[in-house]
Amino acid sequence: MSGLNAPEILAAYDAVRSDKDERGTGTGGLSELAAQLDDAQAQYGYVRVEYANDTESKRVKFALVVWIGDNTKVMRKARVGFETGAVRTVLAHHSIQVDARDKSDLDEKEIVLRLRRAGGADYNGGRG
Repeated sequence: MSGLNAPEILAAYDAVRSDKDERGTGTGGLSELAAQLDDAQAQYGYVRVEYANDTESKRVKFALVVWIGDNTKVMRKARVGFETGAVRTVLAHHSIQVDARDKSDLDEKEIVLRLRRAGGADYNGGRG
């Protein structure tokens, strides 16, 4: 009989464990979130994005970030699709979901553009 430290037992545990935990919080927005992402992990982020539509108004929206780093194990990548549904249920108040594979996918200008498009009415004359 194998012990608990046997490679096959550890591999089986690794495949089914629940490793979702809070890694950090912050107030630095997308740039701070991007700095915390690990290329060997699948991670979720919930980020507050504030932007101005014009000189008179500011908007605050939330984005759910689903990160799968380049060096994430295949089995871990496979579980992300199932987990994302549960994460979306818990973090239901978000305007967009950003599926990120590279930190450049978290470009603030592009995400603000997506948030504006998702926001409905555009009182900025189509400029944004």
